Amino acid sequence: MDKFSFLGNSEIESIDQLYQSYKNDPESVEESWRQFFRGFDFATAKFPIKEQTANENIPAANTTSKEFNVMNLIHAYRQRGHLFTKTNPVRTRRKYFPTLDVENFDLSESDLETVFHAGTEIGLGASKLKDIVSHLQETYCKSIGAEYVFVRHPQMMRWLQNKMEGTKNTPDFNHEQRKHIYYHLKLAVGFENYIHKKFVGQKRFSLEGTETLIPALDAMIERGAELGVQEFIFGMAHRGRLNVLANILEKPYANIFKEFMGEEFEEDIALGDVKYHLGYGNTVKTDDGSNVKLHLAPNPSHLETVGAVVEGISRSKIDNDYAGDQDKLVPVIIHGDAAIAAQGIVYETVQMSQLTGYKTGGTIHLVINNQVGFTTNYLDARSSTYCTDVAKVTRSPVFHVNGDDVEALIFTIKLAMEYRQEFNSDVFIDILSYRKFGHNEGDEPRFTQPILYKEIAKHKNPRDIYAEFLIGKGIYTKEEITTINSEYNELLDKDFELSKTFKKVIIQPFLEDYYKNIRYSTQEDFESSPKTGVAKKTLLELAGNITNLPGDLTFFKKIGKLMTDRKNMIANDELDWAMGELLAYSSLLEEGNSVRVSGQDSERGTFSHRHAALVIENSDEKYFPLKNISGKQAPFHIYNSLLSEYGVLAFEYGYALAHPSGLTIWEAQFGDFHNVAQAVIDQYISAAEDKWGIKNGLVMYLPHGYEGQGAEHSSARMERFLTLCANNNMQIINPTTPANLFHMLRRQVKRDIRVPLICFTPKSLLRHAKCVSKMDDMANGQFQEVIDDNNIIAEEVRRVVFCSGKIYYDLLTRKEELFAQDIALVRVEQLYPFPDKQIDQILNRYPNALLHLWVQEEPENMGAWQFINYNFKNKDIKLVPVARQASGSPATGLNKIHLAGQNEIINKVFRKCNCDLKLKYCGLQCVEGSSHADILVQHEYFEEKKSKLLM
Repeated sequence: MDKFSFLGNSEIESIDQLYQSYKNDPESVEESWRQFFRGFDFATAKFPIKEQTANENIPAANTTSKEFNVMNLIHAYRQRGHLFTKTNPVRTRRKYFPTLDVENFDLSESDLETVFHAGTEIGLGASKLKDIVSHLQETYCKSIGAEYVFVRHPQMMRWLQNKMEGTKNTPDFNHEQRKHIYYHLKLAVGFENYIHKKFVGQKRFSLEGTETLIPALDAMIERGAELGVQEFIFGMAHRGRLNVLANILEKPYANIFKEFMGEEFEEDIALGDVKYHLGYGNTVKTDDGSNVKLHLAPNPSHLETVGAVVEGISRSKIDNDYAGDQDKLVPVIIHGDAAIAAQGIVYETVQMSQLTGYKTGGTIHLVINNQVGFTTNYLDARSSTYCTDVAKVTRSPVFHVNGDDVEALIFTIKLAMEYRQEFNSDVFIDILSYRKFGHNEGDEPRFTQPILYKEIAKHKNPRDIYAEFLIGKGIYTKEEITTINSEYNELLDKDFELSKTFKKVIIQPFLEDYYKNIRYSTQEDFESSPKTGVAKKTLLELAGNITNLPGDLTFFKKIGKLMTDRKNMIANDELDWAMGELLAYSSLLEEGNSVRVSGQDSERGTFSHRHAALVIENSDEKYFPLKNISGKQAPFHIYNSLLSEYGVLAFEYGYALAHPSGLTIWEAQFGDFHNVAQAVIDQYISAAEDKWGIKNGLVMYLPHGYEGQGAEHSSARMERFLTLCANNNMQIINPTTPANLFHMLRRQVKRDIRVPLICFTPKSLLRHAKCVSKMDDMANGQFQEVIDDNNIIAEEVRRVVFCSGKIYYDLLTRKEELFAQDIALVRVEQLYPFPDKQIDQILNRYPNALLHLWVQEEPENMGAWQFINYNFKNKDIKLVPVARQASGSPATGLNKIHLAGQNEIINKVFRKCNCDLKLKYCGLQCVEGSSHADILVQHEYFEEKKSKLLM
C-alpha cells in the first residue's frame, strides 16, 4: 500500500484530531497513521518550527496543517499527474478535473514562497512550495506520464518513486549518446521514406509517426545486455514490422526489398505470406561487445494472437535453455492501441503472467498508439481512459510517453528494463504518436479523421525534430545532417540493386537452429509407423515407480485405492487408458524427452482418470509420481491452466515450437471448447508450415464422444480439423486402445518430423471394460493407423463397417451379442493423413463384401463422413453413411433422444431380419436385404417427431 494513499480524501481537521489521539495513545490509531505521524514527528524534531525570516529556507510556524496539504498535493501528482502531461504530439489533451492547481489542496499562491518539510518526501529536503510544484511538474507532467500508485508492494513503489523523482523523469545524455540516438532515428525514418518512394502504393504498414520506437528498442537491448539479458523474443503486429526487422534484428535490406518484387518463394515454402507477417531471428552485437539473440515471431493478421505465442516460446526457452533463469530472456510484445484495448486474448495473456506454469519473468509491453483503429476514433474504441488499462489487472506500472520525444522514450524504456530485471514484473509503455498514412499506404484517412490528418500533414517527423534539437545544441550542423541522411540513402540504393539479383524470396524458418535434425514430412512418413515399443521389463519397472507412493506421505484414502487398482491392472495385464498414457509419458521421460501437459483440470483430468498430481492430505502440497521415476529422467511438468482456451493454446503452441525434443500437450476440458481458440488453429496449427515453413509437434487432446451430455459436451468438431487438412499439415487421430495411444505419443517425439497432432480422446472409454491393452501391446509393435477386425471369417464377410472412436465399442457389443463373424468392424485410427494403402489392403481382404458402411455418432453433416467420402471417391466400392440426421447442433440435450438416435445407428448396421430366413440379423441375401442402402438413410425417430409436430 502506498504509505500516503490514505490521505487522498481526508479532511485536514480529521487528520488533526487523529494526530491529537496519536499523541495521547499511539495505539489508538491504525498502523498506517502511526507510521505517518512517526515520520512527521521525526521531521519536526529535526527541523524545529520557528518564525520564517527572509533569508531562512526553513518551515515557518503554524504550517502543520498545510504540511498535510502539501503531502496531499504530492500524492495527487503521483496518482493523477499522468492526466495532465504533454504526451500527445498531434492532439490537445482531454481535460480532467479537479486539476492539480494548489488551490485545490487548500493552498494558495501566497504559500508558494513558504518552506515545507514535505519536500523531503520527494528528495528535496525542506523546500519552498514553488520548488516542490516545479519538481512534481517536471517529474509527472511533461513528456512522461506514470501510472504506478496501484502497485501495492512498498519496495516496488519506492523503487519507482526514487528512480523518477530522483531524476525528475528527465534524461541527461551526452553528445556521443545523442549522436547514437540520431543514428537510429536516421535508420527508422530513412528506411520508411526510401520504401515509400521505391514501392509506390504497396502495403507496408509503415512506422511513420512512431519512428522513435527504433532507437528505443536499441536502448532496451543495450541496457538489457548490461543487466545480463542474453535473448529477447519479440511479438508484434504489422505496423512498423519491416522497420523492426531491418533496423533492430538486422534482416538484410536486400531481402526485404525482394519481398516487394518477388514472384516465387524458395522450395521449402508452399504458399508463403505477406512480408509484414514474417518472422526472423539473428544474433546482434551490442555496443559493449555482447552477443544478444533476437527473435521476432511470425504472426497472422489476427491481432494480439502472437503475444501468447511469444510467452510460450519464452517460457520454453527459460525452462530448457536457461535452466529456469528468467533474467536471461525477456519477452517484448508490441501492441496497437485499438488491439490492446479490445482483443480479449490480451487479458488472457496478462492473467498468465504471474501463474506458476506460465510466467516468464515479466514482459515489456510497448504500444504504438496511433490514436485511431483503422478508421475508428479512439473515443469509440474503448470505454477505459487509456488503452493500457488492462495492465492494472496485475498492477503493472504504465508509462505514457510523447512519441516525438525520443530522449524521454529511451529514458522510460531503460527504466522499464531495469524494473523488469529487478522485480520480474510486466511493464507497459504507451507511445503516444500518430499514423502518417491511413491503415495502410493505399488508404485515405481524411474520409474519417479530417482534423487529425490536417495536423499530421504539417507535423515534422521525429528525426527532423531531433535534428533541429541537435543543431541547436551545436552537436551537428545542417550540412552534416544532410550528409548523414544522403549516405544512408546511398547504402539503401546498393541493397536495392542487390535485391534484383535474387531469384526467389527467402523466408527464414523461425528458430531454425532447433530443427537442424528435423525435416519436413512426406507422404511416406504416414504409410507406416516406426517401431515405438519399450522393453516389457522397463515398462514394468516404470509402472511400479508411478504406482508406489512414498510411505512418509499421507494421501486421500481414495488415492490408495486408485493405486491398488492400477497395480491390479498390471498384475492382470489389463491396462486402461490412464495407464497407457502414463506409461507413454514415463518411458519418454526415462529416455530423456521432457513432457509438459497443460489445460483446465489436467492434473487430475476432467474425468478423473489421470491423477498425475496427488494432493498430500491436510495440505496444499502435491506429489507427482512422474517427477519421481529415476534420477536420470527428463523434466515432467503438468499444470492446471487458467480458464482460457485461446491464450493457453497459443502459449503451448509457442512452448512446443521452441522445444521440439519434448512432448508438449494442450488439453481441452471438453473437445469443442477449442473453438474459442479457433484463430490459433487456423493461423498457426494448420497453416504455419505452408506460410512460414514452421514445424511444430504440439499435441491437442480433445475429449470427444456422444454420451448424452448435450450439444457442447459431445463433439470435438472433428469436421473442422479435417476441412483444414492438406499437404500433411496435421495429424488427426481418434485412437481406441491404450496401446495405440501409447505408441501415438511416443511416435510424436521419436520421429525426425514435427507435425501438430490432434487427438480425439475418450470419456466413457476411460473406464470401459473392453478398452484395455496388454503390456505386450506396448512392448511390441507401433502405432496402427487402421485396426482390422480379428473376429471374422474373411471369405464370409458381407458387410465391412468402417468407423472411428467410441462408436466401435457400441458396435462391438452388438456384434458379440449376435456372434456375427460376417461383419467386419474396421477402425480408422488415423483419419489424416488418410491411410490410403492400409484401407486398400483391408478392402482386398474382403472380396465378397456386398455392403460397405461408414458409421459415425455425429450428424451426417459433421464428423468425418464428408472427408471419408471424399477419400473413398476413387475406390471401386460405394461407401454408405450411417449417422445421425444432419443438423445445426451437434447433439441433443435429452438423454432419451440421444439413446434413440444411438440405437437407430446400431440397429441400421445390425438390421433385424424380416424375411423367411429368420436370421438373427439381416444377412443381405433377400430382396429386402439388398435394398439395405436405401433404408440406411432413413431416420425413423426424427420422422416420427416431425409427424407429431404436424398433427
